[in-house]
Amino acid sequence: MTRDKEAIIGSVKEKVGVYNYKPVHVVITGISILSCLGNTKQTWESIIQGKSGIRIHQPFPYFPPLPLGMIDSQPTPIEEITTSLIRQLCEDALLSIPQKEIGVVIGSSRGCQSHWEGFLQQSVYPANWLNSLPCQPAIITAKYLQTEGIVLSPANACATGLFAIAQGYELIQQNICSKVVVGGVDSAITPLTIAGFTQMKAMSLRGCYPFAKKRDGFVLAEGGAMLLLESQEEAERRGAKIYGRIYGWGASCDAQQLTAPAADGTTATKMIEDCLRRSGISPSHIDYIHAHGTGTILNDEREAKIIQSLFPHSFVSSTKCYTGHTLGGAGAIATALNCLALQKQVLPPQTGEMELEFPLNFVTQPQKLPLRIMLSLAFGFGGQNAVIVMGHI
Repeated sequence: MTRDKEAIIGSVKEKVGVYNYKPVHVVITGISILSCLGNTKQTWESIIQGKSGIRIHQPFPYFPPLPLGMIDSQPTPIEEITTSLIRQLCEDALLSIPQKEIGVVIGSSRGCQSHWEGFLQQSVYPANWLNSLPCQPAIITAKYLQTEGIVLSPANACATGLFAIAQGYELIQQNICSKVVVGGVDSAITPLTIAGFTQMKAMSLRGCYPFAKKRDGFVLAEGGAMLLLESQEEAERRGAKIYGRIYGWGASCDAQQLTAPAADGTTATKMIEDCLRRSGISPSHIDYIHAHGTGTILNDEREAKIIQSLFPHSFVSSTKCYTGHTLGGAGAIATALNCLALQKQVLPPQTGEMELEFPLNFVTQPQKLPLRIMLSLAFGFGGQNAVIVMGHI
């Protein structure tokens, strides 16, 4: 090879970062939660006290009363949930406005579906109907921050929240952004959603009891969570508080059925194993798993098998018995609660009101333990699988 060719190749490699690439530590420096239990502080304290926000509601007269996780007496518009979350996040992270270069990855499973159901009922499409596209939560967040940076809006069913965190993590790893607001938001208590899940017999008529022998389905809820991710270098430069570090993520799809997950859990298990391998973490290092734990027959059985095969030693709980299932917001809420668990060194419990079916180390009372590394799991329709591994820096 001639010297000219060597010089050209060397220049290209330098530009693409082959020689200069340095892994970036991605940390969490802010969180916000809005659920049927209230804001971040209220949600955490209620869970620790074993208080559920699930109540019997009848938001629509043509459906019977149902256990639902509602923020107010009537369904809360997704715009209100999103605005509340970004305001809370900026306060918690001491994030000033404007943030011209910050990235935004806010996903939603249902988006502005309630608006479209209203349009169909009235047979009228307003002039501003473009403000009701599924990406609206991401747009609201970006406008609030006044960013000119990248804005993404993933939709991966009930795994959306974790996919959003994963995308934000990659934006920082690739030096596209130094800070990214990530999360998931859903306002899914709508007639069509209730009708669909009722026809599928997926919704409980009693309440949400993850992993219980007599579980009978999930409880539909509204809410979500946001997190601020940034490089550790940027966080230390601005003196930000750090909840913890994201070590890695994993995602896969069973691609087997329209709704039901693959019963053997092979695809999801491999995803978790690959995530841990890339993160340089052994399964034996995982102290706690925030399970997806919806209270449905198939999901809980499959998830319990996966956890038992990989993490028989780890503590496990699902907090959906208190918040209900917020669909696209669920994974983000779980990860935000993991941040608080890491900060306070306390395991969040799940209800022990019913006998549990599986031989796992379930947390049914808050426990103060030394916590270092934990997982968030999420599974969605179509066989969507996602995992986030996080812990101390």
